[in-house]
Amino acid sequence: MSKEMEFFIFLIENYAEYKNTTADKVLKLWDKLELTNYIYDMYELYHIERLENAFIDIDRLVTEKQ
Repeated sequence: MSKEMEFFIFLIENYAEYKNTTADKVLKLWDKLELTNYIYDMYELYHIERLENAFIDIDRLVTEKQ
């Protein structure tokens, strides 16, 4: 498994916990909003910042797409 995929799994599981939901529901939402690939591709930025910064950015992306 690639380091990007490992981080993506870590990110989605922690984001789900932050949102008090499940990773499955988060992934379904991201897929519906066509954000999954974009968030996955943000590895270079998200993995070097505080995880909370990624959460803030993801919340912004979700809000903009809804």
